[in-house]
Amino acid sequence: MQHYDVLIVGGGHAGGQAAIALRQGGFTGSIALVSSEPEAPYERPPLSKDYLAGEKTFDRLLLRAETFWGERRIDLLLARTVIAVDPGAHTVTLADGGGLGYGQLIWAAGGAPRRLSCAGHDLRGVHAVRTRADVDRMMAELPAVDQVVVIGGGYIGLEAAAVLTKFGKRVVLLEALDRVLARVAGEALSRFYEAEHRAHGVDLRLGARVECLEGENGRVTGVRLADGQVVAAQMVVVGIGIEPLVGPLLAAGAKGGNGVAVDGLCRTSLADVFAIGDCALHANRYADGAQIRLESVQNANDQAAVAATVIRTGEGAPYDAVPWFWSNQYDLKLQTVGLSIGHDRAMLRGDPANRSFSVIYLREGRVVALDCVNAVKDYVQGRKLVVDGARIAPEELADTAVPLKQMGALSA
Repeated sequence: MQHYDVLIVGGGHAGGQAAIALRQGGFTGSIALVSSEPEAPYERPPLSKDYLAGEKTFDRLLLRAETFWGERRIDLLLARTVIAVDPGAHTVTLADGGGLGYGQLIWAAGGAPRRLSCAGHDLRGVHAVRTRADVDRMMAELPAVDQVVVIGGGYIGLEAAAVLTKFGKRVVLLEALDRVLARVAGEALSRFYEAEHRAHGVDLRLGARVECLEGENGRVTGVRLADGQVVAAQMVVVGIGIEPLVGPLLAAGAKGGNGVAVDGLCRTSLADVFAIGDCALHANRYADGAQIRLESVQNANDQAAVAATVIRTGEGAPYDAVPWFWSNQYDLKLQTVGLSIGHDRAMLRGDPANRSFSVIYLREGRVVALDCVNAVKDYVQGRKLVVDGARIAPEELADTAVPLKQMGALSA
C-alpha cells in the first residue's frame, strides 16, 4: 500500500490550495491529492459564470498549470474516489478496491449538488452546476434547447439564468420562497435582483413549489408545480444547494452532521485528520460564533493555509478570516464582505435605480456585512468596518457623500 506523509482528498480549490501551501511553506514530505474528477484542481465559481458563457476556456480555470504538480512532487491521483477512512490504521479505501496510507489526512471533498427528490428527477436534460462535466453536458445540449427552467433562486440559479438569457433562451426561474437570495441577503438586494432578471426577460416566479418533473421517452418536457400548472422545459437546471461529502469521515467516528466539525485549527475529532472548505463545519465569529459551513473561495484558501501551517509546524493561528463572496450577473458585480446572518437592521447606501449601491447590515449596532453592487469602493473600505465590528450611526452609513473609510476612522 502506497503511503504519503500528507494525503489530500478533494480536487477543488481547498484541496489544491492545501497542497500548494504545504510546498510554498517548505514542507518536503510526500504529498498526494485524490480527486474523483479526471481534471487537475480547478476553480469552481466560474463554472456558472464565465465558463458556461463561453468567455473562459477550461485551461484558464486551472489553479496551476498541468506541469506544476509534478514539478512540486505532488502526486495527482485523479478519477479515484475515497469511500472509507480507517483513522486507527491511518488508511483510506478507494472505490476501485485499492487503498492508501497517510500520516496526516486533509479532507477537502466539498459537496455534491442537492438533487430533487420528486418523480422525474433523473430524466435526461436535468442538470446541476458543480463540476466541469456538469457544465459540459449542459453546453452540449444547449444548441437544441429553447426553453429552460431553473429551479432555485440562489446564486447558482441566478447566475445560470443570466447566462442562459444572454444566449437567447427563454428562461423560467422557480423559487420556492417569497424572494430570491432569501438565505444570504436582505430584502432590498433580493428585490433589486428580481427586478433585474425580469427586465432581462426571465420569467421569475416566487412561492413556486415543484411537485414533479414530467418527461417523454426518458427526457424532461416540463415541471409540474404544486398548484397543478406545468411549465414547459427542454432543459432543467437545479440549483438548490449542496450536500457536504463527509460520509466516510462520519462513518469513521468524526463529529459532525451538516458537514464535519473542526476546531479553530481545522482539526476534526479524528487524530491526524483535518477538514477544510465547503464541508468544514466551524465556529465563525462573523456569524456571532455559530457553527456554519462557508461555500466560498475565501474560506477554501484560508482554511487550507491554516491546515498546512499546523501540519508543517505543529501549531498555528486559529482560523479567523473575514468572509467574502462575489457574483456576476449581466453587467452587475455583487461583492459581499462579512455575514449578514442574524442582522437586525439593514441600511441602503445609494440608489438601486442607478445600479450602483450597497446594503450595510448591522447586528446590535455593529456593522457585520456589506452587499455591494457595482460599488467597489464601498466593498474595499467597508471591509475594515466589518473586521472591527464598527459602531456607526445607521443614518451616517447611508450618507454617500462621506466615504466609508472616513467613518471607520471616526469610529476607531
